[in-house]
Amino acid sequence: MSTEEGEGESSWPARPPSGAFAAHDTVLDDIYERLIQSGNQEVISNPDLRDQIDAHLNRLPPKYGLDLNMDRVADVLLHQKILADAADPAKRPIFHVRLMKCIRSSVCESDDPQQSARDNSTGEPTDDAHEGNVAPDLRNKDQGTEFEPCSRLGDLNLKVKDTTREIRDIKEALSDREDINEIAIHEIIFSSIDKPKLLSQLSALLSNIGLNIREAHVFSTTDGYSLDVFEVDGWPKEETESLLTELYEAVANNEESLSCSSRSSSDERILGSQPNFVDCEIDKRLLKLGKRIAHGSCGDLYHATYLGQDVAVKILRADQLNGALALEFNQEVDILRKVHHRNVVRFIGACTEPQEFCIVTEYMTGGNLYDYVHKDHVTLELPQLLKFAIDICKGMEYLHQNNIIHRDLKTANLLMDANNIVKVADFGVARFQSQEGIMTAETGTYRWMAPEIINHRPYDHKADVFSFSIVLWELTTSRVPYDTMSPLQAALGVRQGLRPDLPENIHPRLLDLMQRCWDKDPSNRPSFQDITPELEELLQQVVVAKEE
Repeated sequence: MSTEEGEGESSWPARPPSGAFAAHDTVLDDIYERLIQSGNQEVISNPDLRDQIDAHLNRLPPKYGLDLNMDRVADVLLHQKILADAADPAKRPIFHVRLMKCIRSSVCESDDPQQSARDNSTGEPTDDAHEGNVAPDLRNKDQGTEFEPCSRLGDLNLKVKDTTREIRDIKEALSDREDINEIAIHEIIFSSIDKPKLLSQLSALLSNIGLNIREAHVFSTTDGYSLDVFEVDGWPKEETESLLTELYEAVANNEESLSCSSRSSSDERILGSQPNFVDCEIDKRLLKLGKRIAHGSCGDLYHATYLGQDVAVKILRADQLNGALALEFNQEVDILRKVHHRNVVRFIGACTEPQEFCIVTEYMTGGNLYDYVHKDHVTLELPQLLKFAIDICKGMEYLHQNNIIHRDLKTANLLMDANNIVKVADFGVARFQSQEGIMTAETGTYRWMAPEIINHRPYDHKADVFSFSIVLWELTTSRVPYDTMSPLQAALGVRQGLRPDLPENIHPRLLDLMQRCWDKDPSNRPSFQDITPELEELLQQVVVAKEE
C-alpha cells in the first residue's frame, strides 16, 4: 500500500505551513472587503456571509486561499454553492462550466519538447496542472482575445518594439495568417465525494471527450469532498451547454461513476459473485494484528502474525467497498498467487469474503525504498545503488516474462527484507497484459508515470521501464522526482517531454541507461532482460575498481 502520494489524491498535506492561520485571517478579510467594494448583493442580503466564508476556507487547505484570484473574488461564493450542491447525492457529481476567454494561437510548436514545457509554464520548466495539489497560478481572466507565444514569431520578419502600435501590427499580421486558430478556453469546476484515483478518472474523462487540461487547481475538503477547477481547451464551441451535456453523458457511460453516491447494483453483483480462491483462502481469525504500518484511502496496512510468522496484512475497509475496488482486489490476489520469485514479495494468503477483504504477504522488515531514501535521508553509494537496481530489474523481468505489467512501479512499492534485498510489491493496479500486447487505461502514480499512459494511448510493458528510470534517478539523487512541482504538473510536463534534471557526478553508463529508459518512444527503451546484465556488468566493474 502506497503512502507517498497521500490518502486523498486531491489533497494537499494536512498540516498547514507555518503562518497559515495568520494568512487565513488576511485572506478572509481581503475576500470580504473586496466583495463589499464590488457591491456584491449577497454581502447586503446575508449578514452571516463572513462567517460562512470563514467556514468555507477552513474546509479547504491553506493553499486554496493563497491561490485565489482576488480579481474574481466572487468565485469563492460559487465554490461554496458547488460544494453545497455536492452534499446532495441526487445532484452528484457537480459540473459547472463557463467560457473564460478566447485566444488566437499560431499552429506551431517548438522542436524542443523540454523548451515547449518551459514556454507553456509560468516561468519554471513545468506544465499546467497537477494531481492532488495546485498548479501554477490559475488566473481567471476577463473574456477577450489574447495571443499565445509562437516559437516561429521570427517568420513574420517583424521588428518588435515595446509600443502599442507595433504590437497591434503584429496581431493584425498574425490574424491574416492561415495557421492561426481561435481557441475557446473553458473553466470546468467539479465536485463530488473524494475517493481514491478520483483525479485520474476525471482527467481521463476530460481527455476522452477531447479536452486538454491547461491548468488545474485540485483540493480536498476536510469533510471528504473534492473541489477541482480545470482550465481546458479542445471544445470547438464557445457556448457551454453542449459541453456540460457531454460531461454528464461521459459520466453516465463511465463504468466507475464519479457520483460516489450509494453502492450501485453493479457493485452489489460484483461483490456478491467473488471468484473462488480456495487454494489461498485464510482464516482471518488466525491473524493477530499488531501495529498499523500505513493508512490509505480505502484500507490499512498492519504488521501481524499468522500461524507464528510475521506478516503484513492489507485490510480493505468495508465502508469503501464497491465493484471497482472488488475487481482490483481480485486482480491483485490472482496475480500474487501465481508469482514466485526472490525479488517479488511473497504471497501467503487472502480472505476473500467481501466484508473481510484482506491480503497477507511476508513482512518486509526493511520497509520501502521511498522511506529509506527520503525519510531516513540516505545517500546511496554506487555499489549499493546498483544492487538495489539489479534486484528491481530481476523482479520486473520475471513479471514481464509472465505477461504481468506492474503499472505502478515506484520506490514506495519496492520493499526491503532484513538483508536489504529489494522486492517488488503492491499489485493493486497490476494487470496481465492483453493478448494484443497493448493496454489503454490510465493508472499508476503521476510522478513515475510513462508519457504514453498520461496521454491515454496504448501501452505495454515498456511503461514499467519508464517508471524504472525515474526510480533509478530517485536512488541516484535521493530526491523526490519533480520535487518543485505537484504530481499532475509533473505528469503534464512529462507529456510535453519534460524529464528530471540530469544528475551530476553520476557514472556515465548509469546516466546513459537512465536516459534510454525514459525515452519518449517506448520501442527505444531497453527491456529488463537487457538492463539486468548491463547493471550486473557495471557493478562488477565498480567492485573491481574499488578493490584496486
